[in-house]
Amino acid sequence: MFISTAYASGGAPAGGGIASFLPIIILFAIFYFLLIRPQQKKAKEHREMVASLKKGMRVITSGGIHGTITSVDDTTVGVEIAESVKIKLGRGNIAMVVSGNETTKK
Repeated sequence: MFISTAYASGGAPAGGGIASFLPIIILFAIFYFLLIRPQQKKAKEHREMVASLKKGMRVITSGGIHGTITSVDDTTVGVEIAESVKIKLGRGNIAMVVSGNETTKK
């Protein structure tokens, strides 16, 4: 009967301990810096932009509607999209603030 040398030597994995978790730690670090952190930064910038909304600002909604803010409440924003046409939106539905010819995407 033949016994393999791998089984006869005890079968203990070489470099155990922290070395076996190193690929998982590196993978988590890559996911954090490439996916999680940029998404948190973008969400923070959007929260700051929504908190700074003021009457008279030109905005674009998340649905692509362009308009001017006519009223600001704690949870809603009134936007005039055409002459005498006003809509109310949740503050989070404002996608970006437009100032002149340049746009600030948030």
